[in-house]
Amino acid sequence: MKRSRDKAASELFAALYPRLAGWCRRLVDDDETAHEIASEAFTRLWARWSTVSEPRGFLYVTAANLVRDHWRKLERERRALHRATTEASLSPPPEQADPSVRLLVQSLPERLRVPILLHYYADMPIREVAALTGRREGTVKADLHAARELLRAHLRRSLDHSL
Repeated sequence: MKRSRDKAASELFAALYPRLAGWCRRLVDDDETAHEIASEAFTRLWARWSTVSEPRGFLYVTAANLVRDHWRKLERERRALHRATTEASLSPPPEQADPSVRLLVQSLPERLRVPILLHYYADMPIREVAALTGRREGTVKADLHAARELLRAHLRRSLDHSL
């Protein structure tokens, strides 16, 4: 039993790790951090191996949550550095400081962020995103639409402020 479990886990790792790590790399823009996140997702899967019915989905949702935690940590560090280095200089409001798509996606509520990450960054079809998140396909489509609209509006505001 243990041997077949080990073999199944090893095969899953060989099949999914490169793609998961690549997906993480696109999100965090750092090879080492991407590999740490992908490895941690597999470690958490391994700890729950017997109770997880959909390992691929578990890995991507776990990695998405770890990426979110990483983004939050970077934001806290950025704010601390900003506070430490700000004297009398004027700086634009944080909203205008970095209108990058990554930060905009990070700012989405989890209900909208997870489908965006899975569909657009992990290239999962809507059917699969629906299965992984436990939502109906129509709900996932509506969430993706709502997320795109929020992102579009925020980008427009950022561009208007920078002109």
